[in-house]
Order: sequence, then C-alpha cells, then structure tokens
Amino acid sequence: MSKKALLFLNGEVPTIIPIVENYGKVFCTDGAFHYLEKLNIQPDVIAGDFDSVNPNDFPETIEIIQTPDQNDTDFAKTLAIIISKGFDAVDVFGASGQQQDHFIGNLNAAFRFKNQIKITFYDNYSTYFFADKKTTLTGYYDQTISLLPFPECKNIVTKGLKYPLYKEDLNLLSRIGTRNKADDDSIEIEFSEGDLIIFIINPDYPILLA
Repeated sequence: MSKKALLFLNGEVPTIIPIVENYGKVFCTDGAFHYLEKLNIQPDVIAGDFDSVNPNDFPETIEIIQTPDQNDTDFAKTLAIIISKGFDAVDVFGASGQQQDHFIGNLNAAFRFKNQIKITFYDNYSTYFFADKKTTLTGYYDQTISLLPFPECKNIVTKGLKYPLYKEDLNLLSRIGTRNKADDDSIEIEFSEGDLIIFIINPDYPILLA
C-alpha cells in the first residue's frame, strides 16, 4: 500500500482531481463529503464532529471517525488520524478558499505536524508546502515561486530564481519573498534556521496528471 494519503477538506472545491488510485487511502472531513459525491469519489475514511450531518447516513463501506473535540481544527484532528494509520505523506485539497481564517488555521496545523508527516497542499491556483532545509524543485521553469517565512527564516540561499537570495533573512513582519520567478528548470532553496513555505503559482501538477 502506498504510504501517501489523500485528504479533502471543506474549502474551495478542486477543479483538478488527483488520481485516487495512486494513494493508500482517501480521507475527508465530514463537510467535504458533499462535493466528493458530485465528483464520484468515495473516501475510505470520514472524520469530523458530524454536528451538521448524521454519520449513519454514509455508506457502510466508509470508516467513520468522530472527533468531537472543539479545541482543535478538523484538519489537525484528521492529520493525527492519518499519522496514526502509518502514513508518512499526505496531499491535501480544499484547504484554502471559502473562509480565509480556516486557511490560516490549516497552515498552523501543518506547521504543528510538519515533522511527523510530509504535507503538500493543492488548490486551484497553486501548490504549497513547508520546505526542508534543502529543497530542489524541477519542472517549473518560468512559473511564479513565492517564499513565505513562517514567521521567519534565516540564511536563505537560492539558485535558479530570477531574483536570487544569498544568505539573506526573511521575516513575516518585515520582508517576505513573494512573486519571484523560476529562471531555470531546476531550483535549489536552502536555509539554516526557521521555517519557510514555498508556493508554486499555477503549477502544471505533473504528479497528479501522470
């Protein structure tokens, strides 16, 4: 079984749909099930507090996990479930759009779990993820690349971007690195301290369409 999971959240409905057979299991929060039905995707697991839907209404073939704790987000609770089932990577759809406070909350949850599981977000406009201290990107020539410190990142060195950084710092309150451009087919990004989110704007989703 693939060690990568697929997760749908109740944000903006994705227009590009991944190949579900490439994943070990398909998860969704209870609020996302309504659009998965329209996309003819049946998840293996639905998690949530089910305060607006009846868990008995779902097909018996779906595993239902109730998470009534209101002190955490549905995304964070579902990430914990995915990790407990042995997955080491997850592709996430529907994390942005709709209510933007949810988007910020989802970034916060990803930050908390980033050392336990590799999380990659996809939406209708970009893909984004927390970078390793050394990250290589290939196949994105001439596409917009944004670097967002979370909240700060130090000694950043980049190769292959139109506006390179050399041992420079980014800070969410003073200087961020949005709207750069891939000047090469291979991009290298390194840093020594802190955390960095890489956004690839309007990517071609080569993994999803393969």
